[in-house]
Amino acid sequence: MSDAASHVSVVVRAKTLLFNLLACFFLTANSMAQTLDTGKPPEADKVLGRWVSQAQDSQTEIFKSGGTYSGTLLAGWGNNLYEKDGKTLKKDTKNPDAALRSQTLLNAVILSGLEYRDGEYQNGRCYDARTGKTFGCTMRMRGEGLEIRIYWKFSLLGVTKKWTRIPG
Repeated sequence: MSDAASHVSVVVRAKTLLFNLLACFFLTANSMAQTLDTGKPPEADKVLGRWVSQAQDSQTEIFKSGGTYSGTLLAGWGNNLYEKDGKTLKKDTKNPDAALRSQTLLNAVILSGLEYRDGEYQNGRCYDARTGKTFGCTMRMRGEGLEIRIYWKFSLLGVTKKWTRIPG
């Protein structure tokens, strides 16, 4: 085979390979877009929204920031969010970070760093404003409810709380 014919053969193979790679890319991208564009939120995002504790003594809003899930305190936490005058919001006076002690408990981030994996939100932290301590936590959807496991060091050393979604 002549050098010219050899060169043409290499060019044809390269073009064929490039065409096949591009075709695979576009077919894969189209398939992924169809899978993702179902009009429904991803499974992990089902946790987003407002929740009330089983004891009805606190409300939390769970939101997504980047790739993790967090929650802010909307009401309660087992005690009133207001000082005795009924108007002044209580401050986060027991926070170990002195810079955060002047923030109010209302809208304080009490859940953070939760990563969704295999049907469970893992590696999270739960801040207890009553004590100023932070614990480990995991969450799992149970039907329409939410279970939160709050623990110290190991999941076995903890308690499970049940929350119900607040409609609307």
